[in-house]
Amino acid sequence: MSAETISAEAQRRPQFGTRFLTDPRQVFQHNAWDNVEWSTEQEEAAQKKVQENSQPLPAEKQEEFDNRANEYWNDFYTIHENRFFKDRHWLFTEFPELAPQQKPPLDAEENLLNGEDVPSTHTETEFPGATASYRILEVGCGVGNTVFPILKTNNDPGLFVYCCDFSSTAVDLVKSNPEYDPSRCHAFVHDMSDTSADYPIPHQSLDVIVLIFVLSALHPQKMQNTINRLARLLKPGGVLLLRDYGRYDMAQLRFKKGRCLSENFYVRGDGTRVYFFTQDELHDLFCNAGLEKVQNMVDRRLQVNRGKQLTMYRVWVQCKYRKVLAPT
Repeated sequence: MSAETISAEAQRRPQFGTRFLTDPRQVFQHNAWDNVEWSTEQEEAAQKKVQENSQPLPAEKQEEFDNRANEYWNDFYTIHENRFFKDRHWLFTEFPELAPQQKPPLDAEENLLNGEDVPSTHTETEFPGATASYRILEVGCGVGNTVFPILKTNNDPGLFVYCCDFSSTAVDLVKSNPEYDPSRCHAFVHDMSDTSADYPIPHQSLDVIVLIFVLSALHPQKMQNTINRLARLLKPGGVLLLRDYGRYDMAQLRFKKGRCLSENFYVRGDGTRVYFFTQDELHDLFCNAGLEKVQNMVDRRLQVNRGKQLTMYRVWVQCKYRKVLAPT
């Protein structure tokens, strides 16, 4: 699929929240419905289900899952390779910051006045993408289902995309993809929760950071430091984009007893872990890191399996937070 086709498709695709179920008898007419209102009874039933399965595993088992997290994610990508996730072309509708910006090039003096030329300990030759005018970092890139659509769609000659993952297997799959271009992209292995591991990018050098279903994989106690470190990488005015699992999502309600690690934090059968957020929790994480809210919304969707006549209630949280501009 060409970049022009993807861009046109993204422009045609409506944003989340535009298909409403007004007649319950029509539920199987489409594969999904947006902004589905939950009844009080449904909310209470979800709370009860979570409470029933909230007994945490012993501390030694929790420590084992934490210590072996890298192993579990490598196993996941070894098994699934690039077959598990679909490319996320919807990102350009929800997050236009990832599409071509169509900004006129700035000369060096204008860059300096706008805070773009930030002094750092790096020289231009010391990090990939140093000469780029627009830099995007995706954390938790997996096999590239976000990165490659960005590279195909965004033809901005000043664009450079960084992508990292906890799993070395995933990063190897990204680098072996025929569409991987080292002149426009740099993939690297990185544990975003490791406070001693530096990013290969100077502070205040990124325009956009993307977190798509990745923050939820961290232990809740490690989330704030992780966001603090990422916020330092953003330029003044740069944005952090997130989409992740929301409280009482179908996936949370499906967990059986013996899978809870702590409140709203679970381990899957393959050893990978997942947390289910509220809007307020994410708001606090970002604001405590010095970011200001642009968007914080819940996407409640009703997904439908028309063949099996099944309904599945999904809850996702979508956020956009901006680094405060330096005072003039």
